Amino acid sequence: MDDVDLQWRRKGATLSDKTARRELGLTQEEILAAIDAGELHYRVGSMHGNPWLRLLRSEVEALAARHHGDQHLRRHQAAAELARIDRDLRRLRAEVAGLEQRRSELIAELPQR
Repeated sequence: MDDVDLQWRRKGATLSDKTARRELGLTQEEILAAIDAGELHYRVGSMHGNPWLRLLRSEVEALAARHHGDQHLRRHQAAAELARIDRDLRRLRAEVAGLEQRRSELIAELPQR
């Protein structure tokens, strides 16, 4: 098996065309042109009848850096990571609030010494 085949199986090594557009600032036209030029490997997926392209992250990041520059790539990656962190923090804050509420309820049920 060659390196490309191994990349398809590695966790986090692939992304969808929609994610590539959102996280790396590429357009659908740029992605399709790179596929036609043989710069990107892809596989077609479908969910609930909606087709999408599965791409190799390393190739898409290299494409974004070539087309828009390294600074553009780093800025989009940082913005995407910041959005993920903010989403995780909101979820964790809600979870902590629920746990603190449950803790207060349990403490109230305990007999006072």
